[in-house]
Amino acid sequence: MSAAAEFIDAALQLEASWSPAIAELARQSPELEFYGASVGAIRGTIRNAERRYPNLGHDEITALSSELWTPPVFERRLAAIILLQSHVALLRNSDLTRIEGFVRSARMAALADPLSADVIRPMLDGLEARGRAKADVVLDRWASDGDPWLRRAAEASRN
Repeated sequence: MSAAAEFIDAALQLEASWSPAIAELARQSPELEFYGASVGAIRGTIRNAERRYPNLGHDEITALSSELWTPPVFERRLAAIILLQSHVALLRNSDLTRIEGFVRSARMAALADPLSADVIRPMLDGLEARGRAKADVVLDRWASDGDPWLRRAAEASRN
């Protein structure tokens, strides 16, 4: 694991504070682990990581998002979304392949919806015409895919 991913994971674990809302999410998503960190704590952790590791470019941001997403831990996955959201201007249409994997494995609105609204849609808005045309081909494929979360993301990203 990279130093940045280790920093983020350790900080998220230190922010653990079990709440009824976290308990409800855990009940709905037994395939995920939960540290119990609040959304505010996750956002603060990402800001601290960005200050600690200030020279992260496109490749580092996308790799770090994958590192954070890989373990089935809700707060790590939400941190990956917030990281991508913070650097959406760096994202390219080719990043939809990575994001597709995130959407397919999200399996809950609390992760899939922010990916659509806070990462995919703003990324699409920032693409130049050629990149947007390529992204639209991907979204068309998502819209007819058998995965309901992918279809949901395609629809939400276009609205």
